Amino acid sequence: MLHTNDLFKLEGKVALITGGASGIGFATAKRLAEFGANVMLLDINEELGETAARRIQDLGGAARFFKCNVVSQEECRQVTEAIEEAYGRIDILFNNAGVIRRKTVVELEEQDWDLVINVSLKGAYNLSKYVIPIMTKSGGGSIINTGSGWGIKGGDKAAAYCAAKAGVVNLTRAMAIDHGPENIRVNCVSPGDTDTPLLREEARQLNKEESAFLVSSAQGRPLERLGTPQDIANAVLFFASDLSAWVTGSVLVVDGGGLA
Repeated sequence: MLHTNDLFKLEGKVALITGGASGIGFATAKRLAEFGANVMLLDINEELGETAARRIQDLGGAARFFKCNVVSQEECRQVTEAIEEAYGRIDILFNNAGVIRRKTVVELEEQDWDLVINVSLKGAYNLSKYVIPIMTKSGGGSIINTGSGWGIKGGDKAAAYCAAKAGVVNLTRAMAIDHGPENIRVNCVSPGDTDTPLLREEARQLNKEESAFLVSSAQGRPLERLGTPQDIANAVLFFASDLSAWVTGSVLVVDGGGLA
């Protein structure tokens, strides 16, 4: 009889995860490593990234850290080439890096707008540009992009973030159409409010008391709690595994029912 874990088996696969030093990125790297993947953590925070890789190694997983600013196409090219040279393949790409600025279009400075759009949207483009040819050479792969509930409906004082995540959602669909013939599946996980450093940073930007802000973020959801990074990691595991072998171009909302 087929064991449940066999459906998620990732032994021998190489997974590249942006924003991998903390939050959803780290939780996902840990989860994929638990199922046998060699995880490559990409982040701009070198100290935190090295620590994250060591934590996974200490748990028996295979992990490496690469410093990479996803906004730089040249850095993305260099990192993907280094990973291909070391491992000969990339099977899974989780485009997860993102930042937020809680401001309206009137309040946003140009550099705020550029940063948010570039990290979430251009970053996904940059990594995908270089990873897809590598995946194609080894017969295909799975790309998962991090969207947001606010990429599907609007939110207050988050104009650049809503725009970036809406772009990620439809970029996912376009890539799924373009690269399905190469056996590359492209899907999107769209979290609701999740207890991560990014959410706590939102409280600071809005001058809100952190614990009260986290409580308010959970209110009104049918499941009556915030998401955890592990909740999102489990959704990414589904898309990364063969259990979703006929799923592409999909947007999975993981938000405790917030958009319901």
